[in-house]
Amino acid sequence: MSVEEMMRKNITKMNNNQLIADFMGLPTEVFKSGRVNYYFREFNSGTWYEEHELSYNVSWDWLMPVINKIRSMDSTYEVEEVGKYDWENEISHYEFDLELTYESVVEFIKEYNKDEL
Repeated sequence: MSVEEMMRKNITKMNNNQLIADFMGLPTEVFKSGRVNYYFREFNSGTWYEEHELSYNVSWDWLMPVINKIRSMDSTYEVEEVGKYDWENEISHYEFDLELTYESVVEFIKEYNKDEL
């Protein structure tokens, strides 16, 4: 993979992570650096993260609350349509591929946002 392809892939991941953060309603603030920061709640506290630090694509701890939100939504969407998982059953962190699950979540949110316009 060329450097240009790697950079493009990283930008896409960052944009997708921002899409998920917005879907989750994470509070944002523009810090002095001019960068948007997102407040992610972890355990009993939380931390501000810059856009490039959002970790939905690399952490089940970040991605599971998104999956739970999708599963709890009263919508016309079926998550199964965008993924090849049975999301109605209990999800074990060890049974699913994080990257494929992440991609399914991103596709779901894109479709959801299209219909919300």
